[in-house]
Amino acid sequence: MGETVTGVEGSAAERTSSGEVATDLTGDSMLISFYGVRGSTPCSGPELARYGGNTACVVLEAADTEPIVFDLGTGLRYWGETQPLDGTFEATALVTHLHWDHVQGLPFFPNADRVGARFDIYAPCALHQELQTAWEEFMRPPYFPVKASDLRGDYNFRRICDAEFDVGRANIMARPVPHVGDTNGYRVSVGQTTVAYISDHQQPEDPTTVDPHVLELAQGADLLIHDAQYTPEEFAERAHWGHCTVAYAIEVAVQAEAKCLALFHHDPSHHDEMMDTLYEEAKALAESRGLKLICAREGLQVSLPATQ
Repeated sequence: MGETVTGVEGSAAERTSSGEVATDLTGDSMLISFYGVRGSTPCSGPELARYGGNTACVVLEAADTEPIVFDLGTGLRYWGETQPLDGTFEATALVTHLHWDHVQGLPFFPNADRVGARFDIYAPCALHQELQTAWEEFMRPPYFPVKASDLRGDYNFRRICDAEFDVGRANIMARPVPHVGDTNGYRVSVGQTTVAYISDHQQPEDPTTVDPHVLELAQGADLLIHDAQYTPEEFAERAHWGHCTVAYAIEVAVQAEAKCLALFHHDPSHHDEMMDTLYEEAKALAESRGLKLICAREGLQVSLPATQ
């Protein structure tokens, strides 16, 4: 995968050539792998090579729990290269919302399109519409040559909002998050180790306030993965587009007392050098407020050791 960092004290993890985690995922430990970190649209070019151009897809792995995938953006295809194609694939997806950049990867994910494979997909959806119907509208001719009903695996589409449930040893909390349209944020806990994923979040007019649901999701998280799409200048022009600034992501993390913040959902226009500058500025601000901060990039893995 690439670089591995440790979210809190503990040892790093490595991945074998087959894609298997070569670290001892025992107890409450987790491994978080970033396969897509961009927002809005996939992008490419040499000026984007270090941070990557695929849209949102993050995978959580823990002992005695099937993989949990946050969002199904174009990064999903690259995770698929590490997964079985023989019909034994099983996983759970937590989709924040149905905008293209968060679902584009599913038609290009052959691992679930096999007899015997299972993919449980949770997402918010308007009350008047079934989630499976929404997917069938998205994946059909003339937009795509294959219909959702043609897929061979066991796809279980489940509409969810403001709920809690378990997947293996993981407890999952879903709460509504301010964005454009129905949107969830998620909190996944294995024992005392917790990750919060809030990929798309509308910054409020008062940047010192945080939505109560967002605070609930992020409270005390070992790792908070949060929307950090805009500079202040960009936000001034796009204040109603459903996202937030890097500084506001830090504000959320500080108010929630998160242990580490991962900047995420980078704007497609932010090339590597600009991302480096934003990251350095963000680290200085985070340090002044007592917050550990990293910047998500494709290939990054974060190892979260079991909480003592």
